[in-house]
Amino acid sequence: MSDHSPSLRDRTRRLVQTELTSVAQDLFLERGYDETTVGQIAEAAGMSKRTFFRYFASKDDLVIGKYDLFGDRLADALDDRPSGEPVWESLRRVFDLTLDYVQDDRARARNDALERIVLGNPQLQARYLEKMQRVQDLLVGRIAARLGDDESSPRAAAIVGAAFACMQAARIAWLRSDQTQPFGDYLDDAMTAFILQV
Repeated sequence: MSDHSPSLRDRTRRLVQTELTSVAQDLFLERGYDETTVGQIAEAAGMSKRTFFRYFASKDDLVIGKYDLFGDRLADALDDRPSGEPVWESLRRVFDLTLDYVQDDRARARNDALERIVLGNPQLQARYLEKMQRVQDLLVGRIAARLGDDESSPRAAAIVGAAFACMQAARIAWLRSDQTQPFGDYLDDAMTAFILQV
């Protein structure tokens, strides 16, 4: 078991946060972000507003919070990879978690709608950038440990940043394609191309 494994309490908290996030996002898509109140979200989730605030500090966190949950899932997936596996291969396998967000029409439509909410709100957009940095930071520390590097070394941050750039390039290329090929193939091509060029 990894040193990074969450406790039972942390896993339970994450489950409640995931459920609340899902309920809230459904309401945002149905009613609009600005029109949805914390009270409505709490009621739909079957809890009081006071209980809601034990899990999230604000309504914004329910849009942006998905990136924390996504980061935690990526970190857990990286922890589950064999310790002797090359780090680039580990990152490629971890990115399998993104396949449904891109390939599944319903998941992609939901994700795109939520991204439009974020892009339409400067405060949410600023927080999104912070969260995406946190997602990468979660992986950087783990990659540094695998490489035997200390925190001052730039190698792990460079590797993780390059992997995320490959994932984004693959996503854009796949969305522009006729989508007959699986997104995973585009991800493989992007990450392989990077290795061949360095």
